[in-house]
Amino acid sequence: MSRFFKNIYLRNPFFISWGLLALGFLLAFMFPPLYFIVKLFFYLFLLFLLTDIILLFGSKGKIDGKRKLPDKLSNGDQNPIPLELTNGYLFPVRLKIIDEVPIQFQKRDFKITQTLIKGARHSIEYQVRPVTRGVYQFGSLNVFASTQLGLLSRRFTFDAEAEVPVYPSFLQLRKYDLLAFSQKLALHGLKKIRRIGHTMEFEQIKDYVLGDDIRNINWKATAKRNQLMVNQFQDEKSQPVYSIIDKGRIMKMPFDGLSLLDYAINATLVISNIALKKHDKAGMFAFSNKIENRVVAERRSSQMQLILETLYNLKTEFVESDFARLYIDVKRNINQRSLLLLYTNFETMDALHRQLPYLQALAKQHLLVVIFFENSELKAFNQEKVSGVQQIFEQTIAEKFVYEKKLIVNELNKHGIQALLTQPENLTVNTINKYLEIKARGLL
Repeated sequence: MSRFFKNIYLRNPFFISWGLLALGFLLAFMFPPLYFIVKLFFYLFLLFLLTDIILLFGSKGKIDGKRKLPDKLSNGDQNPIPLELTNGYLFPVRLKIIDEVPIQFQKRDFKITQTLIKGARHSIEYQVRPVTRGVYQFGSLNVFASTQLGLLSRRFTFDAEAEVPVYPSFLQLRKYDLLAFSQKLALHGLKKIRRIGHTMEFEQIKDYVLGDDIRNINWKATAKRNQLMVNQFQDEKSQPVYSIIDKGRIMKMPFDGLSLLDYAINATLVISNIALKKHDKAGMFAFSNKIENRVVAERRSSQMQLILETLYNLKTEFVESDFARLYIDVKRNINQRSLLLLYTNFETMDALHRQLPYLQALAKQHLLVVIFFENSELKAFNQEKVSGVQQIFEQTIAEKFVYEKKLIVNELNKHGIQALLTQPENLTVNTINKYLEIKARGLL
């Protein structure tokens, strides 16, 4: 009996009907002729209520449900959560589905409604977008079934607590996996870059076509074949590519729910995969006031899994990042000339000048690309219509910070350091484009 009352829930039509009956009895007290009519409706209400109880609890029918959780969720992406429901009753039912999603999503009004005919099986899918890495705890899947009368609901509970880890954006990794080799790069924001360098490995001699570099013409083969022939080159392979992630306090700044650190982590995962596909060696490490989370650049089958697990455990440290220690560590541990993709952030020229000597020292031994972020919220604020003197002043200050970012790019380029200024949401695409450009130009 206690189980029966535990799974029975009164719906709005029940309370509305009960309220109208109470009002009817009150009016019947003042107008006695109404009493018989109200009493008749009261018995009809009891009859409908009893019918509802018998249909939901008296028959052997039930609702079957299942939540199909993936092994892991992708941070910063929309992840589908499929539900499967089956109506075992001999009549159509209306369902209200309440899934106990992890507390990190802060969805206190989660509800899905669905109608199932008798014996029907239906799949439902909803989306969740995690913005922090870690373990997410799902609770029970609650399904409330009601008949067409709609006075009562019967609760069915499925899938008790389940844990799902949230990893760096492996969905982006799959998305960009083949795009670096695709002919439709522009559709996804990637640029098709013509290879113009001469530091590449020789591949073959081929017929000249319009647009080929005339400096690559093979005159001996041309004379022998009596038509223009050119040497074709391919990218040099097995070059170390290191992603260096600044995990100091400046990388805690949030944009669209994700911190700059998480944007850098997602980009690192994708660029490491593409580097391995390009037959380069991929590695990474992070730094703040010390060097941690190191994965030595290698090209092996387990490298991506090692990088993924390392990125999963990477956390922000609320300290000032030590670029001097970074330089010492790179000088000591990376002997071969490598591509260093440094994810950090500079807001002012003063902040850059404090670290510039160490960046210059790194650039002398390696190909250094400093990747930092535009403040997209400031740019959006500058595009708003001015409504007063105060806003003119605020937009002027905001414009100064936006302009200073461009000065930082120029300052880095002036000292022979590659720079990439990007919006956080475009970080992955722009980093891939930069890597492909460097490979095409043979700069490494």
